[in-house]
Amino acid sequence: MQSGHVLQTAVVFLLATVLVVPLVRRFRLGAVLGFLLAGVAIGPHVLGLVKDAARVAQISELGVVLMLFVIGLELSPSRLWVMRRSVFGAGLIQVLGCGTALLAVAHFGFGMSLRASVLVGAALALSSTAFGLQVLAERKEAGSAYGRQAFAILLFQDLAAIPLIAAVPLLGSAGMVAHGSIGSGALRVVGSIVLVVVGGRYLLRPLFRIVARTGIQEVSTATALLVVMGTAWVMELAGASATLGAFLAGVLLADSEYRHELESHIEPFKGLLLGLFFISVGMSVDLGLLYASPWLVVALVTGLLLVKGVLLWPLGRWIGRLDAGDALRMTVLLASGGEFAFVLLNLALGEQLLSAHQRNLLVLVISLSMALMPLLVTVLARLSRARSAPAAPAYEAITADAPRVIVAGFGRVGQIVARVLRAQHIPFVALEPSVEQVELVRRFGGTSIFFGDPARADLLRAAQADKAEVLVLATEDPQASLRTARVVRRHFPHLKIVARARNRQHAYRLLDLGIDDPVRETFHSSLVLTRQALTGLGTDEAEAQRLVQRFQAHDEALLRQQYLVYDDETALIQTTREALGDLEKLFEADHADAPRSHPASRA
Repeated sequence: MQSGHVLQTAVVFLLATVLVVPLVRRFRLGAVLGFLLAGVAIGPHVLGLVKDAARVAQISELGVVLMLFVIGLELSPSRLWVMRRSVFGAGLIQVLGCGTALLAVAHFGFGMSLRASVLVGAALALSSTAFGLQVLAERKEAGSAYGRQAFAILLFQDLAAIPLIAAVPLLGSAGMVAHGSIGSGALRVVGSIVLVVVGGRYLLRPLFRIVARTGIQEVSTATALLVVMGTAWVMELAGASATLGAFLAGVLLADSEYRHELESHIEPFKGLLLGLFFISVGMSVDLGLLYASPWLVVALVTGLLLVKGVLLWPLGRWIGRLDAGDALRMTVLLASGGEFAFVLLNLALGEQLLSAHQRNLLVLVISLSMALMPLLVTVLARLSRARSAPAAPAYEAITADAPRVIVAGFGRVGQIVARVLRAQHIPFVALEPSVEQVELVRRFGGTSIFFGDPARADLLRAAQADKAEVLVLATEDPQASLRTARVVRRHFPHLKIVARARNRQHAYRLLDLGIDDPVRETFHSSLVLTRQALTGLGTDEAEAQRLVQRFQAHDEALLRQQYLVYDDETALIQTTREALGDLEKLFEADHADAPRSHPASRA
């Protein structure tokens, strides 16, 4: 490939990524879909900006190799043992159930050979780990009940993909001829696995220990890549998949002290090459098939989603013990195809298990199902909110015996306040506007927290604010905090408000409402860090404490001074500059007076 052509191809890839991926992510549809659409746009079937799709696909497969290595790093035996029931229970049932059903459809419905049907059923049973984990992270639902169950199933699918990839050459007619028989081929693969495991166990850790002593980051990165590519190459020579070798290398290092360093070295390469992999998949999507047989493609996509959905929903209900809503969310998240299906289909094409037309049609169906998944998740979330919104109470019934303190907002700050109050046996009621936070705290034994917006006068009245003595305003949102303060000042003026301030501007607004001494949430922790930094530089502990206290008094006085002019930006800038100069003079005077104030220190 000529250098000019390489540069042109690289520019096209980067331009498509920069234009399409941010646009797709803006609609919360995921970067993976952006890469797929970018590949479709620049591929030979649309704009034709890149024609050498085979070469690109060959390079991009390194992204899958690196992804398998990182997955292996995450699968330490101890972690798998903790999750064994969800992973090897629900995950195994999902793969076997969906794989068998799709195998039957491929064999009896479309007349594929048994070997091809086994591979197609297994490939379509897998879901997208990249899509699923990204959606859970963006929606902050990875820790939910259905999120944990979905993660366990995806984890088993990643594990199942390894032997499936390794088995493709053994299923293919070319692989059987090359190795003589399935038995001899399997023996060679098992032998190479034993070689990698034994060699890795006794060689990898000493190797990384030697490299770590050099202290050269570039050598450490090169060594990590060498281990991944080397084990992948060994497995490929044995007739198995290169991804199996990368996965084994990751598992061997999962419990090592070098795991996190290795992951940080590999992650940039993995992200870049995996994006290239999805672009190459997009380039191979033949939209001509959609134009030629639209109803067939729609039927196949719908059939795939329905077959997997029908099996996933009862799995979530009975095995995962999810409620109907969470089971439906898990079903939508996992019903589409996945990235490992592309790998399996490419290998099947090379082993002559599938024709080019069958492979292209399946790639199109899987790509469309993956594109639909984030859209279906968004639609389901909106329908769930619309359905539950009318039934959601303004607040729940509060049962508490004459609380002396009301804690508005039960996040990080509110929980710390509540723990001290509980330890002192001071009765309190906590009000939190997030249902998820209320449920989470109650799972850990929180019995004094209730759902509702503390800015509502009727909720405060139900919490017996008319009998309480103090309101701790710990709400994270400054605007919600100010609304609550106004309501309390209007309806319960006897309550003493102790308020958390997000920043100086928030503190000024609280002072406007007559709240004395708002506590800036990062101010005191910053003072502690400053004192530790000074002592770390050799300053005496008492001297460091005195300097910090001097600064604290100075800044609190400045806050009161600037409060009088906080709506005048020019005055704020001027007072800030003057205060900086005053502080420097104050510290200079302290240093000048130090010898006279402590004559004994000269001795």
